[in-house]
Amino acid sequence: MEKQQSKDPLHGITLKSILEKLVDHYGFDTLGELIKIKCFNDNPSIKSSLTFLRKTDWARKQVEELYVQSLSKLEN
Repeated sequence: MEKQQSKDPLHGITLKSILEKLVDHYGFDTLGELIKIKCFNDNPSIKSSLTFLRKTDWARKQVEELYVQSLSKLEN
């Protein structure tokens, strides 16, 4: 029997990995414009952003949605 692969593009990807890929691609300046959250605009770092995103569902959802929308750009 074959294992079924999840169709969820976020399956098996950590929030840290998502954030690192977005920061590598866009930078914190552009991320702060695309998603208006303080941790991207005021003294940004991966660590502080992860702390905020893990506690704040609405912000995490926006980051995950941007990641899914950007997948084709991020893979190049």
